[in-house]
Amino acid sequence: MKKKVLSLMLVAAMTATLFAGCGNKDEGTTNNTPDTQAPAAEDSQAGGDTAEDPIANLIAATEGTVALDLWCSETPAYQEVMAQIVENFKQTYSEVDFDITIGAQSEAECKDRVLEDVTAAADVYVFADDQVTELVNAGALQPVEATYTYNPSETNSAGAVDAASVDGKLYAYPLTASNGYFLFYDSTVFSEEDVQSWDALLAKANEAGVQVGMEMSGAWYLYGMFSGAGCTLSMNEDQSNSCDWNNETGVAVAEACAKIAADPAFINITDTDFSAKLAEGDCNIKAYVDGTWRSGDIQAAYGDGYAATKLPTFTVNGAQVQQGSYAGYKLVGVNAYSENVGWSMLLAEFISNEASQLAIFEATGEGPANTVAGSSEEVMASPAIAALVAQSPYADPQRVGGKYWDPAATLGKNLAEGTVTDYQAALDEAVAGITAPAE
Repeated sequence: MKKKVLSLMLVAAMTATLFAGCGNKDEGTTNNTPDTQAPAAEDSQAGGDTAEDPIANLIAATEGTVALDLWCSETPAYQEVMAQIVENFKQTYSEVDFDITIGAQSEAECKDRVLEDVTAAADVYVFADDQVTELVNAGALQPVEATYTYNPSETNSAGAVDAASVDGKLYAYPLTASNGYFLFYDSTVFSEEDVQSWDALLAKANEAGVQVGMEMSGAWYLYGMFSGAGCTLSMNEDQSNSCDWNNETGVAVAEACAKIAADPAFINITDTDFSAKLAEGDCNIKAYVDGTWRSGDIQAAYGDGYAATKLPTFTVNGAQVQQGSYAGYKLVGVNAYSENVGWSMLLAEFISNEASQLAIFEATGEGPANTVAGSSEEVMASPAIAALVAQSPYADPQRVGGKYWDPAATLGKNLAEGTVTDYQAALDEAVAGITAPAE
């Protein structure tokens, strides 16, 4: 839905207020004009009265070369598709001379690098949604209070918009809605019944002489074991955590994790190491807990057997419980200290519009946050996306304070390696670290 376009004077005043002292030249950002990548039925206002055309205003206010740094995932697929999207952006706004550098930066660690020195960080960067609160608190994100080509709050799923917001204000552009995990498997080895539970999965793996993998030592994945059994973990207002994993149920979960890890067919392995094994061409891991970003590699390795489904159930106190997971999103942020805030915002919009999200899906397998792109026939036909949808009722938003990660990873490592002798003591130690005061 189109909104009334704000005047250049109003937006310049707004930007000057937000970025006094930042030396920005392109404060012409205003509200909606039609998306340059949208269907032809939405006529562009380009070439009209510049007082009502924010893009024309931005171009008119631009002198010389516009230099922008963009950080996105280091994976080859992401680097390649982002290079093409950037080239499309340059062609769309060919009146301007751009110098756009694409850097390789893991979304999972983007916040840490940005906060090392916000003023030196990239103008535009892709990050995981659990980092948004800390980035906002550090003043590292330009609020999306005005837009050029479409309204991200209206074109993306409600969950993605909520993930990109703090206290109801939008601070980033939703990009993907598939930053969760589920089970990939080779259907020439495992049946649909085999993959319903860890007990059946491991039994069949032992029978077939193959392995089943998961990063049990990874705090992100370990969370799903405890949450599935009803244990809780949440972030407080001061970014410390509340956690009850050291209760009676938590002890039973820890014992179950150790039992799974001790099975001869189980391998505790990171996503990166699993990918390397796939690349070797002789990988014996025929089922693995991972996310959509690995779908291309796994499909190539499993061939006609390529399949995916929700996570298995596992045994806790003699009963089957559904393994949980985190549900997450990838977002595009604009650095509040960018010297080209207007162009940075327009680039962020372009990277995250419907056409670009579909291009990213085609290149990486990650599901779009855009509702039209996400409901496309191509996306809905993806086994990985279907598995993610099946897991979604058991997935939680990733909202956890920074003190969670190291203690949980240590706990997971000890469970995976079978070194825990006193489960209650191990959980008490982990919870003490997880719930320690935020720094």
